[in-house]
Amino acid sequence: MAALTPSCAVVEALPMVDLATKILLDDKTRFLTTVSGVAFAVMLVIVQVGIFLGMLESASITIERLDADLWVTARNTPNIDFANTFPELYVHRVRSVPGVGRADNLIVWFVTVALPSGAKEAVIVYGLEDFRRWRFPWNVVSGDPADLRRGRYVFVDESAARRFGPFAVGDHREFLGLRLKIIGLTREARSFTTNPIAFLDYRVAQALAPLDLRRRTTYILVKLAPGADVEAVRAEIRRRLPYNDVRTGREWAARSRDYWVQNTGLGLSMYMTVFLGCLVGVVVVAQTSYTATIEHFKEFAIVKAIGGRNADIYRVIARQATTSAVVGFLVGVTLAHAIRPLLAALALRLVIPPMLIGDVLVGAIVLCLAASLISFRKIAGLDPAVVFRT
Repeated sequence: MAALTPSCAVVEALPMVDLATKILLDDKTRFLTTVSGVAFAVMLVIVQVGIFLGMLESASITIERLDADLWVTARNTPNIDFANTFPELYVHRVRSVPGVGRADNLIVWFVTVALPSGAKEAVIVYGLEDFRRWRFPWNVVSGDPADLRRGRYVFVDESAARRFGPFAVGDHREFLGLRLKIIGLTREARSFTTNPIAFLDYRVAQALAPLDLRRRTTYILVKLAPGADVEAVRAEIRRRLPYNDVRTGREWAARSRDYWVQNTGLGLSMYMTVFLGCLVGVVVVAQTSYTATIEHFKEFAIVKAIGGRNADIYRVIARQATTSAVVGFLVGVTLAHAIRPLLAALALRLVIPPMLIGDVLVGAIVLCLAASLISFRKIAGLDPAVVFRT
């Protein structure tokens, strides 16, 4: 009789797994409902967070692509798109700082473009004297950025077609009344606000808004000399330009992203959507798990009657929850990747890093296990004698 003790006779792992699978697949419609609820929650979380990451990437993509170690900005400039001006001659003070390899002025400015249809659209222009020196723009489809120095020419990102309508190299467009010839195309150059980005010569950029930009700039890009101490150089620039801010590229990118998160409600919107997605998943799993548990009350009573412990019962329920979580996760991830082309057609970039996939998988399993606790509480106080009642 000792062989029939609860510790070894009737609570082997295999029977527990078989019982979990039997209960899970006993009602395939209910199982599909559970998986669908988890999949919807997973897809919603991945898509929402992925779009959020894609938008944040656009908020700082130009900062990260420009080959600059330090950025000199006007005091309290909130992000790269909303630039303030200061005298362009400040660049000479920066160039004379020991440890500075090179420094150039950069203009970033919102302008309107007159379209052939008569409508007007906004575009953000980036003006530099030497684009090649700063490895910018980063994804050139056609044309040579060095040619921008020859006159009234412009590179336009392909994404502008969504706002501008069809255009091609060789076409002309009026930027704030100044007629510019399109001599090149870029890809992936789009701001957080989805406004396309255009690239032109520094002096041409100043000519677009002479009242605001004559003899003025919006940023100074700084590349350090080999071996230079970034903090020492930054401190000296701050001493020479006491009314300007000096930030590293990483700090400036983070500030530009944080501006949109904190000032537009984007972060709160993302968190609310993630919360609702998790809530839907938990409710569906809890409801279907509880229903399955009630319908299989007798099987659980038998397990307890022959010596099963509450821990063994919860192992069965947890196995069901984990299986539902993993299957639903796989379906949800597949759906999230499947709608990428649709989002791209809507000018929405979906970024799905591996870390996000791992976090969502762990979250799905944890939430499904938490939802299964409702079922376990019902079984924990189960009287095994119920199996002998008729």
